[in-house]
Amino acid sequence: MYSENNDKPRVALVDYGMGNLRSVQRALERVGAAVHLAQSPAQVGGAQALVFPGQGAIMETMRFLKATGFDVFLKDWIAADRPFFGVCLGLQALFEFSEEGGGTPGLSIFKGQVRRFELPQPYRIPHMGWNEVRFANPADPILDGIAPQGDPFYFVHSYRVVTDEKPLVWGVTDYGGEFVSAVRRGNCVATQFHPEKSQMKGLRLYQNFLHSLPNLS
Repeated sequence: MYSENNDKPRVALVDYGMGNLRSVQRALERVGAAVHLAQSPAQVGGAQALVFPGQGAIMETMRFLKATGFDVFLKDWIAADRPFFGVCLGLQALFEFSEEGGGTPGLSIFKGQVRRFELPQPYRIPHMGWNEVRFANPADPILDGIAPQGDPFYFVHSYRVVTDEKPLVWGVTDYGGEFVSAVRRGNCVATQFHPEKSQMKGLRLYQNFLHSLPNLS
């Protein structure tokens, strides 16, 4: 799993069998992480951080989480304020309910729903491509090297988070109106955009996250 003499940040990547798993793994390894794939909570091992990538349908994702016990494990991990990074569906699954699939319950870690974009022309669904993210709290160390008022990141999604928990909202983006593009509470970070597809700024975000882990500088 991890080499005994490996002093790299230890990251477990939730392997749910779909989507952007390998690209997230390569991005994290590029910025210095020791990454292994976990198909069950027992395989998380001695990880310092848990990363939940997401690309695909939330119905299958939630079925996997429940079948493996990752649903309870993720709730406990985040409740204990252990470092977590969710990407795309890894953000959406944290909320109570998604309209996708005719209605899919989420993990209910945070209050809010995931709703489909309803936009007039010329806006296209899915929202796909580069768009600016405006971050709250520019002094946040995880934003080191990232412009809080408008660095571009890469998006691919048809659904977005709607929440009344304003302190939870870490980043917003404008696409036919403002929507939540990142959340943060304690050591839990999650983005609607894909850092692994966002070139140097995305790598910088992952690198800053690794540097924020306990006992690392």
